[in-house]
Amino acid sequence: MSEFYNTYKDAIINTGILLIILMIIRAIIVITVKKIGHKSGTTEARANLIGRYVTVTLVLIALLIEAFIFGVEVHDITLVFSSVFAVIGIALFAIWSILSNVTSGVIMFFSFPYKVGDKIKIHDKDYPIEAIIEDIRAFQLILREDNGDLVTYPNNLVLQKAVTLIEKDALDDNNTMQ
Repeated sequence: MSEFYNTYKDAIINTGILLIILMIIRAIIVITVKKIGHKSGTTEARANLIGRYVTVTLVLIALLIEAFIFGVEVHDITLVFSSVFAVIGIALFAIWSILSNVTSGVIMFFSFPYKVGDKIKIHDKDYPIEAIIEDIRAFQLILREDNGDLVTYPNNLVLQKAVTLIEKDALDDNNTMQ
Protein backbone atom coordinates (compact mmCIF):
# COMPACT_ATOMS: atom_id res chain seq x y z
CA MET A 1 0.00 0.00 0.00
CA SER A 2 2.79 2.44 0.83
CA GLU A 3 4.45 1.61 -2.51
CA PHE A 4 1.23 2.57 -4.31
CA TYR A 5 1.03 5.81 -2.35
CA ASN A 6 4.67 6.70 -3.06
CA THR A 7 4.25 5.95 -6.76
CA TYR A 8 1.06 7.99 -7.20
CA LYS A 9 1.52 10.60 -4.45
CA ASP A 10 1.50 13.60 -6.81
CA ALA A 11 -1.46 12.24 -8.77
CA ILE A 12 -3.46 11.68 -5.57
CA ILE A 13 -2.75 15.24 -4.37
CA ASN A 14 -3.67 16.67 -7.81
CA THR A 15 -6.88 14.59 -7.76
CA GLY A 16 -7.82 16.08 -4.40
CA ILE A 17 -7.17 19.61 -5.69
CA LEU A 18 -9.20 18.86 -8.84
CA LEU A 19 -12.15 17.59 -6.79
CA ILE A 20 -12.12 20.66 -4.54
CA ILE A 21 -11.97 23.03 -7.52
CA LEU A 22 -14.77 21.24 -9.36
CA MET A 23 -16.98 21.16 -6.24
CA ILE A 24 -16.49 24.92 -5.83
CA ILE A 25 -17.29 25.52 -9.52
CA ARG A 26 -20.37 23.29 -9.26
CA ALA A 27 -21.59 25.10 -6.15
CA ILE A 28 -21.17 28.50 -7.82
CA ILE A 29 -22.99 27.38 -10.97
CA VAL A 30 -25.84 25.70 -9.07
CA ILE A 31 -26.34 28.76 -6.85
CA THR A 32 -26.32 31.01 -9.92
CA VAL A 33 -28.84 28.81 -11.73
CA LYS A 34 -31.14 28.79 -8.69
CA LYS A 35 -30.93 32.60 -8.47
CA ILE A 36 -31.74 32.93 -12.16
CA GLY A 37 -34.62 30.47 -11.73
CA HIS A 38 -35.98 32.34 -8.71
CA LYS A 39 -35.63 35.68 -10.47
CA SER A 40 -37.45 34.43 -13.58
CA GLY A 41 -40.18 32.72 -11.50
CA THR A 42 -39.49 29.15 -12.55
CA THR A 43 -40.02 26.17 -10.28
CA GLU A 44 -37.30 24.78 -8.05
CA ALA A 45 -37.58 21.42 -9.80
CA ARG A 46 -36.49 23.00 -13.09
CA ALA A 47 -33.52 24.67 -11.40
CA ASN A 48 -32.55 21.32 -9.85
CA LEU A 49 -32.76 19.67 -13.27
CA ILE A 50 -30.34 22.20 -14.75
CA GLY A 51 -28.10 21.63 -11.71
CA ARG A 52 -28.03 17.91 -12.52
CA TYR A 53 -27.04 18.66 -16.11
CA VAL A 54 -24.17 20.83 -14.82
CA THR A 55 -23.07 18.08 -12.41
CA VAL A 56 -22.95 15.46 -15.16
CA THR A 57 -20.95 17.79 -17.41
CA LEU A 58 -18.47 18.53 -14.62
CA VAL A 59 -18.05 14.82 -13.85
CA LEU A 60 -17.21 14.14 -17.50
CA ILE A 61 -14.69 16.99 -17.50
CA ALA A 62 -13.21 15.67 -14.24
CA LEU A 63 -12.77 12.20 -15.76
CA LEU A 64 -10.95 13.69 -18.73
CA ILE A 65 -8.63 15.75 -16.52
CA GLU A 66 -8.13 12.77 -14.20
CA ALA A 67 -6.89 10.70 -17.11
CA PHE A 68 -4.21 13.32 -17.81
CA ILE A 69 -3.27 13.48 -14.12
CA PHE A 70 -2.57 9.74 -14.06
CA GLY A 71 -0.42 9.97 -17.19
CA VAL A 72 -2.63 8.69 -19.97
CA GLU A 73 -1.26 9.70 -23.38
CA VAL A 74 -3.21 12.05 -25.63
CA HIS A 75 -3.40 9.55 -28.51
CA ASP A 76 -4.93 6.97 -26.14
CA ILE A 77 -7.61 9.43 -25.07
CA THR A 78 -8.36 10.41 -28.66
CA LEU A 79 -8.76 6.74 -29.58
CA VAL A 80 -11.19 6.15 -26.71
CA PHE A 81 -13.14 9.35 -27.37
CA SER A 82 -13.41 8.74 -31.11
CA SER A 83 -14.77 5.26 -30.44
CA VAL A 84 -17.17 6.47 -27.75
CA PHE A 85 -18.37 9.40 -29.86
CA ALA A 86 -18.97 7.11 -32.83
CA VAL A 87 -21.23 4.93 -30.70
CA ILE A 88 -22.88 7.94 -29.05
CA GLY A 89 -23.37 9.59 -32.45
CA ILE A 90 -25.24 6.57 -33.75
CA ALA A 91 -27.30 6.36 -30.57
CA LEU A 92 -28.11 10.08 -30.58
CA PHE A 93 -29.14 9.93 -34.22
CA ALA A 94 -31.67 7.32 -33.17
CA ILE A 95 -32.94 9.48 -30.28
CA TRP A 96 -32.36 12.96 -31.68
CA SER A 97 -35.85 14.17 -30.75
CA ILE A 98 -35.28 13.37 -27.08
CA LEU A 99 -31.97 15.22 -27.11
CA SER A 100 -33.65 18.09 -28.95
CA ASN A 101 -36.36 18.33 -26.28
CA VAL A 102 -33.84 18.25 -23.42
CA THR A 103 -31.74 20.96 -25.07
CA SER A 104 -34.89 23.02 -25.63
CA GLY A 105 -35.78 22.54 -21.96
CA VAL A 106 -32.42 24.00 -20.93
CA ILE A 107 -32.85 26.94 -23.32
CA MET A 108 -36.38 27.52 -22.03
CA PHE A 109 -35.10 27.59 -18.45
CA PHE A 110 -32.94 30.62 -19.22
CA SER A 111 -35.04 32.47 -21.79
CA PHE A 112 -38.67 31.28 -21.84
CA PRO A 113 -40.81 34.39 -21.12
CA TYR A 114 -43.78 32.42 -19.76
CA LYS A 115 -44.13 30.58 -16.47
CA VAL A 116 -46.44 28.10 -14.79
CA GLY A 117 -49.93 29.57 -14.51
CA ASP A 118 -49.79 31.72 -17.64
CA LYS A 119 -52.40 31.20 -20.34
CA ILE A 120 -50.77 30.98 -23.76
CA LYS A 121 -51.76 30.36 -27.35
CA ILE A 122 -49.45 28.26 -29.53
CA HIS A 123 -49.94 29.17 -33.18
CA ASP A 124 -49.59 25.71 -34.70
CA LYS A 125 -51.05 25.31 -38.20
CA ASP A 126 -52.17 21.72 -37.60
CA TYR A 127 -53.22 21.90 -33.95
CA PRO A 128 -53.49 25.40 -32.45
CA ILE A 129 -53.60 25.31 -28.66
CA GLU A 130 -54.93 27.82 -26.18
CA ALA A 131 -54.21 26.59 -22.67
CA ILE A 132 -52.79 27.28 -19.23
CA ILE A 133 -49.25 26.12 -18.48
CA GLU A 134 -49.48 23.62 -15.61
CA ASP A 135 -45.86 22.47 -15.63
CA ILE A 136 -42.65 22.93 -17.60
CA ARG A 137 -40.62 19.72 -17.67
CA ALA A 138 -37.38 18.57 -19.25
CA PHE A 139 -39.11 17.16 -22.35
CA GLN A 140 -42.46 18.92 -22.64
CA LEU A 141 -44.91 21.55 -21.45
CA ILE A 142 -47.97 20.29 -19.60
CA LEU A 143 -50.93 22.41 -20.71
CA ARG A 144 -54.58 22.45 -19.53
CA GLU A 145 -57.15 23.54 -22.11
CA ASP A 146 -60.33 25.39 -21.12
CA ASN A 147 -62.41 22.24 -21.62
CA GLY A 148 -60.23 20.42 -19.08
CA ASP A 149 -58.16 18.39 -21.55
CA LEU A 150 -54.53 17.86 -20.57
CA VAL A 151 -52.07 18.40 -23.42
CA THR A 152 -48.35 17.65 -23.47
CA TYR A 153 -46.46 19.75 -25.99
CA PRO A 154 -42.80 19.01 -26.84
CA ASN A 155 -40.30 21.69 -25.81
CA ASN A 156 -38.57 21.78 -29.20
CA LEU A 157 -41.88 22.58 -30.94
CA VAL A 158 -42.65 25.37 -28.47
CA LEU A 159 -39.41 27.07 -29.49
CA GLN A 160 -40.27 26.66 -33.19
CA LYS A 161 -43.83 28.03 -33.04
CA ALA A 162 -45.14 31.49 -32.34
CA VAL A 163 -46.52 31.74 -28.79
CA THR A 164 -48.80 34.50 -27.50
CA LEU A 165 -49.38 35.35 -23.84
CA ILE A 166 -53.13 35.62 -23.31
CA GLU A 167 -53.33 35.98 -19.54
CA LYS A 168 -50.64 36.10 -16.88
CA ASP A 169 -51.13 33.70 -13.94
CA ALA A 170 -54.44 32.38 -15.29
CA LEU A 171 -54.03 29.27 -13.12
CA ASP A 172 -54.23 31.40 -9.96
CA ASP A 173 -57.31 33.21 -11.31
CA ASN A 174 -59.08 29.88 -12.01
CA ASN A 175 -58.29 28.59 -8.50
CA THR A 176 -59.68 31.73 -6.85
CA MET A 177 -62.93 31.49 -8.84
CA GLN A 178 -63.66 27.94 -7.65
